[in-house]
Amino acid sequence: MIKEKYNKKTIFSCEVFPPKRNDDIYDIFKTLDEIKLLNPDFISVTYGAGGSNSKKTATIAAYIQNICEIEALAHVTAVGLDENSLTELLSELKRKQVQNVLALRGDKPRTMTEEEFEGRYYKHASDLIKVIKEKSDDMYIAAACYPEIHPESKSREDDIRYLKLKADYGVDSFITQMFFDNDILYRFLEDIRSAGINVPVHAGIMPITKVNQLGTSVSLSGSSVPKKLSNLIAKYSEDPEGMKKAGTEYAIDQVTDLIAHGVEGIHIYSMNKSDVTSEIYKAAF
Repeated sequence: MIKEKYNKKTIFSCEVFPPKRNDDIYDIFKTLDEIKLLNPDFISVTYGAGGSNSKKTATIAAYIQNICEIEALAHVTAVGLDENSLTELLSELKRKQVQNVLALRGDKPRTMTEEEFEGRYYKHASDLIKVIKEKSDDMYIAAACYPEIHPESKSREDDIRYLKLKADYGVDSFITQMFFDNDILYRFLEDIRSAGINVPVHAGIMPITKVNQLGTSVSLSGSSVPKKLSNLIAKYSEDPEGMKKAGTEYAIDQVTDLIAHGVEGIHIYSMNKSDVTSEIYKAAF
């Protein structure tokens, strides 16, 4: 399990996501075979909104765990789940030897009405965490955190209070949403440690390798964009290869500094790009 990996200075991990089309699933297996060569401590696999990719998530997590022989962290989102479907999902993961989950609230699927979303069975990730802990005490549970405050939180204090609730319910570690200024993470870590939240935190790093990638990423995470990064995007707006190189180097600089500051984990949002993930790992670790 992932909890057995905390015997070195900085854990390395990355995230992949299931393909939308069923016939593309072998592409992600090929990507995983390439990432496996880096020997990451774990690989997380995302979960479709409302459970749309739940079967693929379990299948890919099983491939990571049993074929790649890397610890798999399967995303589980509260939206679209009730007690029975959660029990079935956890049982399926266990049958596939997957013992690590990332518990998330999840965004409203486009197919779900506002009324359905407001009436969801599990309102928050903390509700999900509590139930998973009760049902599967031996399961490793990770959760998300926002260095720049959750977009729906009223204040930083309110955000940290909910984070503390997750920790009290039994979360084993946190993975941050993407951020592009390391000082933001360092201030966040000071705040949560002062609040008595002492579980490991993995820094989530998103390499910006395409100009249009940033707009989508920021809108989902609420991350701010430093002038240095916005200048890079402006400079390489008409140069895709230059943008990929510059964005990868920006991520390498972030990771190198984070490791020097002793962060407990680096988690790369790989966007299923094994080449970029590999370049960052080889340059920084």
